[in-house]
Amino acid sequence: MDEAIMQMVSFTNTTPERAQQYLQVTDGDVEQAVSLFFESDGADLGGTSSAPAQPAQPAQPSTRATGSGNAADPINLDDDNISDDNDPSITGFRKPTSHSARVEDDEAMARRLQDEMYGGANDDENNIRAPIARQTETLVGPGASDYYGGGSLDEAIQERMAAFQSRRGRGGRAGIFNQHPVATSHIWNETGPDRRALAESTGGASETNARAQHLARLFAPPWELMFNASWDEARDEGKAEKKWLLVNIQNEKVFDCQVLNRDVWKNEGIMETVRENFVFLQYSKDDPRGDQYCQYYFQQSEIEDEYPHVAIVDPRTGEQVKLWSRKMPSAAEFLMQLHEFLDRYSLESNARNPVAKRRSEVKKEKPVEMLTEEEQMERAIQESMGGAAAGAAQPAESLHAPEEDPDDLTRSIGDLKGKGFGMAEAPTNGSAVKSPFASIPSDRLHEEPPQGPNVTRIQIRHPEGRIVRRFELSDPVQRIYEYLKASPVDGKEGVEFELVAMGKNLMDAREQTIEDAGLKMGTVMVEFIES
Repeated sequence: MDEAIMQMVSFTNTTPERAQQYLQVTDGDVEQAVSLFFESDGADLGGTSSAPAQPAQPAQPSTRATGSGNAADPINLDDDNISDDNDPSITGFRKPTSHSARVEDDEAMARRLQDEMYGGANDDENNIRAPIARQTETLVGPGASDYYGGGSLDEAIQERMAAFQSRRGRGGRAGIFNQHPVATSHIWNETGPDRRALAESTGGASETNARAQHLARLFAPPWELMFNASWDEARDEGKAEKKWLLVNIQNEKVFDCQVLNRDVWKNEGIMETVRENFVFLQYSKDDPRGDQYCQYYFQQSEIEDEYPHVAIVDPRTGEQVKLWSRKMPSAAEFLMQLHEFLDRYSLESNARNPVAKRRSEVKKEKPVEMLTEEEQMERAIQESMGGAAAGAAQPAESLHAPEEDPDDLTRSIGDLKGKGFGMAEAPTNGSAVKSPFASIPSDRLHEEPPQGPNVTRIQIRHPEGRIVRRFELSDPVQRIYEYLKASPVDGKEGVEFELVAMGKNLMDAREQTIEDAGLKMGTVMVEFIES
């Protein structure tokens, strides 16, 4: 740090104390500190530094013999004469923080910044809003058409105004957690978002310091995955490409929404699955492009407790067929659920998708915040006449029930409790001819291969729960049968079963490799055949 302060002083001709302030803001990055110094006209950052810079103390000479610490002369931890060569206060070197500690530190800072910028759930009236980010504009005069590459100045002004109105229509002030799309077509490069595009999308918030830029990259929306168009255009795209609509409504005040951008939408397996099977839409709750979706599917979008919100919609019928609300699974579990959905549902014209087997058990009632004055008065009268006692027993936040996943309604109660899949049982084969299933050996135990590029995880769902197991991509599909016959589900020893994936019986594909059968990171359903 002392060397960085000296470099900073030599570049800016400022005091060591002032140099230390800027270096602390930029995490010791001299180049960024110098840039920030000149952009701020050398202003006193006041309070950034807890104490004035202290001159480095000369290292005390070691009294220990040269060559200590080897096998012939080991270091004793109780030795008072241990060399100070590794003392951080003398050398200025500190061991870098571990990755997990850095992630926790980043998340804590991200939560604090989110509360400061957007006023989270714990917003305090005494909080002071963040300063307006600095913006730089270029004033032009005669010859402006040359400046714009020969184009019309009026056209350039109209373009800038349209961009301004577009950003304004996104809702909320741009920032690290409410990044707005920019005009740049190629926002991402090999290492992430381009720095200039990132600064534009965050309204300059990412340029505050090195940590802010790091967090902006970490929580940036998945621009390269998103379909940047209206709801109707997305439906047309889904119909033409035979892809489901995957919709994510974001609320910049809810940190769990930002975690989706960091952990879920940047997961390689999820990105690959979404690209192949979905049209992905991510709207801010205040984005006019998402108004139509919120009006039909997410009428409680103003209630923070309802977030995160992710749903799958059929582009042909407009029916919402699956929903994740309030709590999202981990990235690995979410990927498994996406594959399970693709196994059960299809957009092919000759496919028959699951239909609701039971009525919703959730009584949908408008939350108090969305009632008109007359409706609130009517509800108050009803509660006072008989429902007050029941209503008083409920906390305020539970007055409205959570949205129910439509996909759950296609399963029986037994399915939800792990008692079955609600699939029609195949008739028992009473023929004396040896069936293909009987010809599969039942004494070949399976050992999971170590993780590697040629290894995949397969989710095996059965009536009592599920199993996640690793297989080689080159293994035949029959290896899954052999594993289940050699290590049967409790209580199902010797019972014949079928394996179904993507609506197909795998018995006919048992000679294919797992990769050729399309089972990479897939889900296999087990159906027991019992009389």
